[in-house]
Amino acid sequence: MEITDYAIFIAYFAVVATYGFWIYNRKKQAQMSSKDYFLAEGSLTWWAIGTSLIASNISAEQFVAMSGDGFKLGLAIATYEWMAAATLVIVAVFFIPVYLKNKIYTMPQFLSQRYNDTVAMIMAVFWLLLYVIVNLTSILYLGALAVSSISGIGFWYCMIGLAIFAVVIALGGMKVIGYTDVIQVAFLIFGGLATTYLALSLVSDHFGGHGALDGLAFLREKAPEHFHMIFKKDSANYASLPGLSVLIGGMWIVNLNYWGCNQYITQRALGADLKTARSGILFAAFLKLLMPLIVVLPGIAVYMLYKENTGIDVHSMMPNGELRPDRAYPTLLSILPTGLKGLSFAALTAAIVASLAGKINSISTIFTLDIFKKKLRPEASESTLVRTGRIVVVIAMGMAVLISPFLGIDKKGGFEFIQEYTGFVSPGIFAMFVLGFFWKKTTSNAAMFATIGGFILSVLFKFLPVMMDLSFLHQFGFSVPNADGIYEIPFLDRMGIVFVICIVVMFVISLLETRKGVQPKGLEIDKSMFKVSSSFLVGSLLIAGILVALYTVFW
Repeated sequence: MEITDYAIFIAYFAVVATYGFWIYNRKKQAQMSSKDYFLAEGSLTWWAIGTSLIASNISAEQFVAMSGDGFKLGLAIATYEWMAAATLVIVAVFFIPVYLKNKIYTMPQFLSQRYNDTVAMIMAVFWLLLYVIVNLTSILYLGALAVSSISGIGFWYCMIGLAIFAVVIALGGMKVIGYTDVIQVAFLIFGGLATTYLALSLVSDHFGGHGALDGLAFLREKAPEHFHMIFKKDSANYASLPGLSVLIGGMWIVNLNYWGCNQYITQRALGADLKTARSGILFAAFLKLLMPLIVVLPGIAVYMLYKENTGIDVHSMMPNGELRPDRAYPTLLSILPTGLKGLSFAALTAAIVASLAGKINSISTIFTLDIFKKKLRPEASESTLVRTGRIVVVIAMGMAVLISPFLGIDKKGGFEFIQEYTGFVSPGIFAMFVLGFFWKKTTSNAAMFATIGGFILSVLFKFLPVMMDLSFLHQFGFSVPNADGIYEIPFLDRMGIVFVICIVVMFVISLLETRKGVQPKGLEIDKSMFKVSSSFLVGSLLIAGILVALYTVFW
């Protein structure tokens, strides 16, 4: 990068730091309560909630890993973003009212209130391990890899720098995170769209066109295979996105679990009233529709430039002679002009830092409120809880820095790494939540089965191809051969199968126990909770119409 690029990046850093400091001091109280620190109770507006949801969600796994999948798979990977828009509407209508009505502030608290403390404690430990070992490490490692590739600064320096920046923001609590996320998302969107515009312009220039729209037309003409949303079972990429499962199968479990049963995400809305929370979530759904333009199209553009052997350093895509799709976005940023490179670098850094800050805040919240306060120090004061939360922020980030280089995150492809390993617990968790919400007869033992049994079943289906030949399932689209010729069940289908088994077994266990006199603990729910305003309904229908149009055009 040139001096101008560094100046733009430093300006970004200064704006975020100054704004965060101002937010922290504007209404600073002598004694910050735990709800102020962890939830920013009543402080976040709808636009702050919406942007914070996106800032927490979009990170290196999208900019780097999803762009890499855009290079490899094409527009189909955008299903994670576009289906998330529909999912957010469902969460706003059905999930958030239940949480707010029952004054639920953490996901383990929901499990304790609905089932029992044993289920809650097991899942609290599960979530902490998942967030630290899979999510936090992936965001940090992929982010440092990208920042190092673009800036030329050493990998470890980048990792430590990102970690420190995120920790400083997180120490200010959810209010600072929420409002600085507004600045982060502004950099993310404008810098990301500028990068996409230039990428498409490069494609256009190569084929003799004029401007980004011509570039998009050339991409669709020259690489039509990269503009299909639904793969057929004979596609080489079917294992990653198995056909209609992205519309009627496992993709719903991925998204509903992530957006509705995930402390990292729902925490942004749990401190607000219902109207504000719903408006913020709907705003996030509209922003989600934009994300493929920022993180997927650049990957497809780099694929075309790579295919044509022009405009990019081909060797940067092939370290050690092996093609690495995850290098697509860093490679693109390396050829941007001065100034735009700095803006795009700031956008990428903003996405990484915002996600890191949000993740460690959630880790801190679960440990402090659901483990430390409940089991270790029930009599702890508010100041002790806040201090403990800040200590956990530092420890969690330190652990991520130490272990992330040794997990092989960059070997599989960062985005798939996160989705597959999160998928070991997602089906059971979602089954436990959805029955806990809407079926009062669901018992604690049924939830325990989903917690433990769902994980065991996921592991079993992962390694089942080693124990038996699953080629007979190929004709139904439920197994595909891997690089070694072994037929495996695509991980989205595995999640769908495990979810169905969990629901059925939970249903049977609950019926047997209730007939023996077991009285499950229900939540306070009534139909009026799920009524929405006319403006929310109009916004939801607009999102549905856009999604139908997108899938119709790019089927």
